[in-house]
Amino acid sequence: MIDLEKLYEEKQAFGFFANQLTYPDKLTYHPSVFEESFDSSHPAYDEVEKYWSIMHECSLDDIQEMYTYTFDFQKETTLFMTFVKYEDAKERGQMLAKLKVLYEMFGLNMPDSELSDFLPLMCEFIYAAEWIGDERAPQSFGMLLAVMEDGTYNLLKALEKHDSPYFYLIQAMRKTFKSCIREEAHRP
Repeated sequence: MIDLEKLYEEKQAFGFFANQLTYPDKLTYHPSVFEESFDSSHPAYDEVEKYWSIMHECSLDDIQEMYTYTFDFQKETTLFMTFVKYEDAKERGQMLAKLKVLYEMFGLNMPDSELSDFLPLMCEFIYAAEWIGDERAPQSFGMLLAVMEDGTYNLLKALEKHDSPYFYLIQAMRKTFKSCIREEAHRP
């Protein structure tokens, strides 16, 4: 079960993930972006720091080329979280519709040109949404994080195979998800 208060505390981290998974520009790698999002006690700090240091060894042109090659030209490293599981099956369309409704319930009006399973959009939604005290939040965010967890599992494996620095970023995101899971006590 999702610990919604813990997830709320991770808003800055999800803002960072959204920023890093969007097409990069000069401000993407400004030092304050990392410093304002993570401190050394964060469960994903080591992975984010590794990603951050690798990216700072590259020029912006190289990073933009890497981003495009990785996320736009490789089917297995797509940022569309339901694509690998469903491709273009009817179930994918249903999941996209459910995600769009979820966003709208919490005040995000999605552009018609966006698909609701785009990972940077999902992270941005967590960053921007207000859900504390909303009775719909446990089920809604449970579904959202399940889609993200499922999609990033495949993405992580593909990025590892390609020896991509984005591997560490997705690994950090997955650690952040896991830090927001509340263990249920087992009843006899």
